Amino acid sequence: MDFAYDKKFTDEEWAEISQEIPKEDDAVLQKYLEGRENLIAQENKQRSDASFRQNLSPIARKACEIVARIRDEEARTVWTPQLEDALARASAHEGITVHPGMMFSLAKERMEGTRLWKVVRALPKGALLHGHMDAMVDFDYLFGVLLATPGMHILADRPLADPEALRDDGAKVRFRFKKSPHTDADVWAPDYVPATPVLLTQAADAFPDGGRPGFLRWLYARCTISRTDAVAQHHGIDEIWAKFGRCFRVVNSIVHYEPVWRAFLRRLMSLLAADGVRWAELRFSWALDFFREGREEPEADYGAMMDILDEEVEAFKRSAEGREGRFWGLRVIWATIRFFPTRDVVQDMDHAIETKMTHPRLVAGYDLVGQEDAGRPLRDLLPELFWFRKQCAQEGVVMPFFFHAGECLGTGSATDHNLFDAVLLGTRRIGHGFSLYKHPLLVDLVKEKRILVESCPISNEVLRLCGSVMSHPLPALLARGVACSLCNDDPAMLGQDTAGSTHDFWQALQGWESLGLAGLGSLAENSVRWAAFEDQGAEDWTRDVREASLGSGAKAARLREWRVEWERFCLWVVTEFGEDEDEDEGLGEEKVVGVGVKDKGEAEAEAAGSERIGE
Repeated sequence: MDFAYDKKFTDEEWAEISQEIPKEDDAVLQKYLEGRENLIAQENKQRSDASFRQNLSPIARKACEIVARIRDEEARTVWTPQLEDALARASAHEGITVHPGMMFSLAKERMEGTRLWKVVRALPKGALLHGHMDAMVDFDYLFGVLLATPGMHILADRPLADPEALRDDGAKVRFRFKKSPHTDADVWAPDYVPATPVLLTQAADAFPDGGRPGFLRWLYARCTISRTDAVAQHHGIDEIWAKFGRCFRVVNSIVHYEPVWRAFLRRLMSLLAADGVRWAELRFSWALDFFREGREEPEADYGAMMDILDEEVEAFKRSAEGREGRFWGLRVIWATIRFFPTRDVVQDMDHAIETKMTHPRLVAGYDLVGQEDAGRPLRDLLPELFWFRKQCAQEGVVMPFFFHAGECLGTGSATDHNLFDAVLLGTRRIGHGFSLYKHPLLVDLVKEKRILVESCPISNEVLRLCGSVMSHPLPALLARGVACSLCNDDPAMLGQDTAGSTHDFWQALQGWESLGLAGLGSLAENSVRWAAFEDQGAEDWTRDVREASLGSGAKAARLREWRVEWERFCLWVVTEFGEDEDEDEGLGEEKVVGVGVKDKGEAEAEAAGSERIGE
């Protein structure tokens, strides 16, 4: 039978047919739409941020509406394919299609000029619960400190005299303080003797491709995942992780010298406070290779390194910058490299316990880090972990687990099954949890046990777990009621170029329609709620997470403080961006100003009254 696909209705036929199509206000469609809205509402009640949304103050609801409008407007005017030709002509982005949710490394420059960026930058972000210490501070600053530090030398395992050696997978390079400079050595020459220290300033100025500016570009490429690295998804996870590991090896030797370490810490806390991050818990994975100022032999333990950390944190909290940023402080989560053999793992565990005993307020807990697919799974490490837990009990120290788990693409693999062991071993939070959404039983257990997922969207994208934020699984976890927070993981190496979290918060807000400003607020509040401000046994930890700001401890006090910041931020959004909307919707200036003049006690009472109870 032949079909006339090009047949068109006559005007008379269309007039008759169109009368038979139900109108929007017909009862049958209204009944359907009512059921549809009820179904969506029923699902939304299961979201992890449902209670937070329900208890928003009037000014916070107004701020959420304004931010939603800004997001929608910029999706049409900033993230649109119509800008593709202009963008290609204006930069080296030829061939890139501009669109909402595009890959971070391609969107970074443009996002930082948007109104949505200004909003997210001012958001009180609470606590950063997942970041790796060495990868936090921007390298432009760090390299400046390195070159300005007297006595710093560069060493290589072979001459850096050809393109192959200069590649990031070529010669191994490190930096060390030396008292006596070797002025006659040239690390760029074919006759360079391996491991000979060369004065860094001399080597930088003699760099064969552009002198010191060229040297800084070369070193930056050795310490970061480039945009090309990030977007070359077809190379796979193992390839990008190999580059990632090489970055850490170079950076470790830069930071592990006292003058650089002190400057590093000050910069770190300054960047965090300026970005609205009040507290940080950073993974700490250092070998015993820390050098005091003016010394060429490393320390025999971690005492000096931790003493300096303690000194710098307390000094920053007392400083004008720290007080203005209301910075609460930071702790470290001791993290052993997961692919170490048993003897090295146990040795590092012993160092962790010893350091916890000497610096109890600085060490929050324990983790295992490194590429999960390439390292030993938790199942293989059970003997060592049970030994560690027994030693902690004998020494009377509290070192709970905060395990990386599920940072993988596999389903049913040994790596994927790290999630089962993490839950069974009592982890209080899960780092990444990228594959958790595939496990319905584990999702229920994570909710039941009040385990938080430390989600790192940009890291997961750059390290090739997902193509962009649009395909990230975090929205699925939020929809299932799993408590999560947003984290930046390794921002200096992955392209954020700052220790702050605004890039990850912006990506989530711009990428996921279901989130909105209220969703961001809930994620930020969660970060405070699941922060390890002090040592607590399992029972006390669970109680404080459950009671939140209605409790009586340090966590409750910080949560109340964050809620006051949140209300002030929402007021700022309304006054900064909502003038036109106020006129349209009748939210007059007097009402806005009236909200803003509440004293701190009133604001805290309102925050406590809207707190989530008995989840």
